[in-house]
Amino acid sequence: MDKEYVVGIDVGGQTTKIGIVNRRGEIVKQCVISSKYNAGEAALFEDAVASAVEKLISESSLKKEQVKGIGMGAPDGNYYDGTIVDAMNLPWAKGRVTPIAADIKERTGLPVIVTNDANAAAIGEMTYGAAKGMKDFIMITLGTGVGSGIVVNGSLVYGHDGFAGELGHTRIVRHNGRPCGCGLCGCLEAYASAIGVARTAREWLDMSDEPSLLRKVDEITSKDIFLAAEQGDALAIRVFEYTGRILGTAFADFVPFSAPEAIVLFGGLARAWKYIEQPILKAMNENVVFLWKNKVKLIHSTLPESDAAILGASALAW
Repeated sequence: MDKEYVVGIDVGGQTTKIGIVNRRGEIVKQCVISSKYNAGEAALFEDAVASAVEKLISESSLKKEQVKGIGMGAPDGNYYDGTIVDAMNLPWAKGRVTPIAADIKERTGLPVIVTNDANAAAIGEMTYGAAKGMKDFIMITLGTGVGSGIVVNGSLVYGHDGFAGELGHTRIVRHNGRPCGCGLCGCLEAYASAIGVARTAREWLDMSDEPSLLRKVDEITSKDIFLAAEQGDALAIRVFEYTGRILGTAFADFVPFSAPEAIVLFGGLARAWKYIEQPILKAMNENVVFLWKNKVKLIHSTLPESDAAILGASALAW
């Protein structure tokens, strides 16, 4: 019998990662394309995805019938109807409903299943990574935004409309909070995303004359802050500690909802693990109700950053 494969697609704010995955959960070939398409260019993005999928299949010397389907993780992806709805970090999807599953299926001839990108990462972590064997955990993705996937009794929580688990848009600062791309103010995403962390650094630099390596950087990114922290920059280290305390305080509110065994962190900002781990744990255990104090584990994803969402998305297609 011919071997069977599926395609996993991780749609991010900056790039989209596409991989062909076998039954053992091995990514046999993958590529990266840009997600930076402007408003009204959803069709161009979908053409680029379809072309990349076709090229990967060809380069892998596979027959089309060996590929059983496509699983896709995307911001504001709806598992129920295969759409992306008003994704604020995707200009081509903002302010509209994009029937991406139907469109990609039409272009490739393959069945397509879509879910939220953080849900896809949670499935990948549960199947292949640090959450393997867990039935109750919360996945937090720290990237361009803050995403989350909530697993209860071994199943993802989708809610009645498919959008349950948007913990990045819970309001962590109720008064005079930062504006968030969703239209609210004070959301966790406005502080703990890569963009939010960079904003914290810029605000602190503007408010003081404290020496910092970051003063030499024109357009500060979270990576710049990490590199500065690695060189012992005091302000950069405090930015991460502050971010960790905000995350920990938010986690203390999340825990009573599902009583998770663990909270798993994934994404670019999680690279700063050694700077944020202890502030997160301290703030979480100081603020959580006593039933869960020092009881919920904080875990760093064990999967390569590019793999978890691809593998999770691919699992949908099996």
